[in-house]
Amino acid sequence: MTPEIPDSVPAEQPPYTIEQILSGIVMGLIVLITFGHVLARYFTSQSFAATEEFSIALLIVLSFLGSSAAFAFDRHIRVDFFMRKLPPGLHAFADWLSFAVTASLFAFIAFYAGKLTWDQYRFEETSPALGVPQWWYTVWMPVLAVALVLRLVITRLRRQSPPPGGNARGDARAAQ
Repeated sequence: MTPEIPDSVPAEQPPYTIEQILSGIVMGLIVLITFGHVLARYFTSQSFAATEEFSIALLIVLSFLGSSAAFAFDRHIRVDFFMRKLPPGLHAFADWLSFAVTASLFAFIAFYAGKLTWDQYRFEETSPALGVPQWWYTVWMPVLAVALVLRLVITRLRRQSPPPGGNARGDARAAQ
């Protein structure tokens, strides 16, 4: 006789997405850099200005990674109350409109952040604390914005259309 598995044990955890793994790494780096800054200030009474440059750049990277993870799991911010009130035809239209506006916004960010990065490279702009090329920090904005647009498109292609009940996410929690 084989023992039964209780209902409370989850079947299998889904694997982490690349965004979640990178977000964990970036958050760990921010913690280490900030902790190093605190230690340096405590023991030497001197500011470690380079940590602020790295932390700000990593926070921007973390923002893009978090946005991409939210879109990967269809958990981005939206006005779900109004979406549930729409008839199925308008619901599908509003869902596509949301996708188009969001993808356009991040494509816009990618384009202009790319121009900014190129200008910083071309004019040899340097960072204030370390004097390293400024584009080392800003190059991640267009790269991650393009990656986010790709994530949006991939998620959109994989996702099934929402059910007629108006449940945009298609899971049991959203219906409650």
